[in-house]
Amino acid sequence: MPLIKLTVNNIPCTAAVEEGRVTLLELLRDSLGLTGTKYGCGVGQCGACTVVMNGEALTSCTVPARKAEGAEILTIEGLASGYLLHPLQQAFLDAGAVQCGFCTPGLIMRSYALLTAKPKATEAQIIAALDKHICRCTGYESILKAVLQAQKAMGSA
Repeated sequence: MPLIKLTVNNIPCTAAVEEGRVTLLELLRDSLGLTGTKYGCGVGQCGACTVVMNGEALTSCTVPARKAEGAEILTIEGLASGYLLHPLQQAFLDAGAVQCGFCTPGLIMRSYALLTAKPKATEAQIIAALDKHICRCTGYESILKAVLQAQKAMGSA
């Protein structure tokens, strides 16, 4: 079984990748036990599996695991610092932007990538970025409110 080397949540990893089509999502969940990244649609349309790879948000269900060779991956588990939540995680809680929570990790990771690349992202840019996600519970107003709140907490607004 071929091995790939990557960094996940600032930890160097070596992972075995089975022959055939194994996705980054499967590698994270099944091989590395990082189950915060969710399997939703399996075709990159819902955003539930969004992670940050080399600074860019992407749907991990559409990325072959071998493409992660040498990459830096950040998942929802890597945002918090011990028991201290990242400002985005805290803002989602404070704004009531979580209901069932299934889509929340992907929304947070896409928001993180956006605010890291564009700390002063406009409301329109935030809405455009979050347009790649499907949430069936909260409605999008509380999600937008959470991202704007986190932007201020991160000192970007």
